[in-house]
Amino acid sequence: MEYMQAPATSSQGNILCCTCGVPIPPNPANMCVACLRTQVDISEGIPKQVTVHFCKQCERYLQPPASWVQCALESRELLALCLKKIKSSMTKVRLIDAGFLWTEPHSKRIKMKVTIQKEVMNGAILQQVFVVEFVIQYQMCDDCHRVEAKDFWKAVVQVRQKTVHKKTFYYLEQLILKHKLHQNALNIKEIHDGIDFYYGSKQHAQKMVDFLQCTVPCRSKTSQRLISHDIHSNTYNYKSTFSMEIVPVCKDNVVCLSPRLAQSLGNMGQVCVCVRVTSTIHLIDPNTLQIAEVDGNTYWRNPFNSLCNPRQLEEFIVMDTDVIRDQKLGAGAGMRSNKHTLAEVWVQKTSEMNTSQQYHCRTFLGHLLNIGDLVLGFDFANSNVNDEYLNKMNPHHVPDVVLIKKSYDRNRRAKRRNWKLQEMDKDREGMDTDDERQYQDFLEDLEEDEALRKNVNIYRDASKIPVESDTDDDGAPRISLVEMLEELSLTDATGEEGADMMTD
Repeated sequence: MEYMQAPATSSQGNILCCTCGVPIPPNPANMCVACLRTQVDISEGIPKQVTVHFCKQCERYLQPPASWVQCALESRELLALCLKKIKSSMTKVRLIDAGFLWTEPHSKRIKMKVTIQKEVMNGAILQQVFVVEFVIQYQMCDDCHRVEAKDFWKAVVQVRQKTVHKKTFYYLEQLILKHKLHQNALNIKEIHDGIDFYYGSKQHAQKMVDFLQCTVPCRSKTSQRLISHDIHSNTYNYKSTFSMEIVPVCKDNVVCLSPRLAQSLGNMGQVCVCVRVTSTIHLIDPNTLQIAEVDGNTYWRNPFNSLCNPRQLEEFIVMDTDVIRDQKLGAGAGMRSNKHTLAEVWVQKTSEMNTSQQYHCRTFLGHLLNIGDLVLGFDFANSNVNDEYLNKMNPHHVPDVVLIKKSYDRNRRAKRRNWKLQEMDKDREGMDTDDERQYQDFLEDLEEDEALRKNVNIYRDASKIPVESDTDDDGAPRISLVEMLEELSLTDATGEEGADMMTD
């Protein structure tokens, strides 16, 4: 405890304390600090021990009357919450400073050093420092209570895609992580052909639905089920379900368009390859390099199916290649791709190297393929495809082979991959053993497609130190260090983010 007084001048003398007679500089109370402390306690009425409620399940603190906030130890948010607990008792004093004192993180005690001022006897301003101890008591919040009661969600977003491969879901997961839309979800459950997002309010679910409609080509249906009805207050309790169906086409799929849709897209060929799926389906014609984008509404009006899945792709070796230059397109043709090169190639299956069987086709991979390269493609000549539009096509217009992508050594690519992606915490049910291979396919797609990884946060993997050698480089695409982010981790002794600790 100390006085707040004006600086003494050289001509000022001392006076005697009116209680104990000790010489002191003049002050309005005419008392020394020791005597004034016995007469006045400006911290009177301010509680020295306060209870703070904490939910162990979600690690949030109760901010009266009914809101729960996330606060790390030693943080500004926790300091503000603690000060609000004693604010009502500090109306007659002036708060000067407040800060935390170090306590054991698991002691269930938070100590805060508070400095206050108050005007006492005859206008003397007294300043005092004291410690308030906040005792943490466990209390389950309403959200966690509903979770434990198995009645926790008010709305669910069911995302489905009827395909064998999950490339679109892996891409969607990275977009959700980048925009932090998974934080409001109470639970995320991954099932065989999709993901379910459970929310505590319909507004959060609607926000996810709006995001999905802007991110991937899909269509939605909404339904709700009446849970309870209060006839006295005329209130209804519903559980809402949003069903989102993503178009069943993934990257590297071969599709056959309807004649009407192919004509509306610039008279492109009916047999196309899907090179990317973002908010639209990006198609390319391997015979002419024409490109087109099909949005969700166009797809559902003129639906088409994938003719093959990744397991049906076969490996070919390039026997001869010839780049086609200055090809003229017909009347009404759409845009051509500038990133691909049209070429005629002769290929042979690696499984038929002991025969003389070769296949001739056109491809959009002319800028990548050289003689002797391995390439993955779909063999139409020896396949039985049951598709409505393909069966009606002129057999002379159906190619023998459609090449999809250049093939590289997967083990070598995985070994030198020095980056990683984040993943959502989700419950997995009925998972397929093929998921790891599909995830590796998605990682390779990110390396090969610069436009695809612009919407994905890629982090440098510090645990991997790539060993480079001259014979290790097979020309496979890589992701540069410039495109990688450093994983940010701000931690203190408590394991949480917070400010510097103050010791006294």
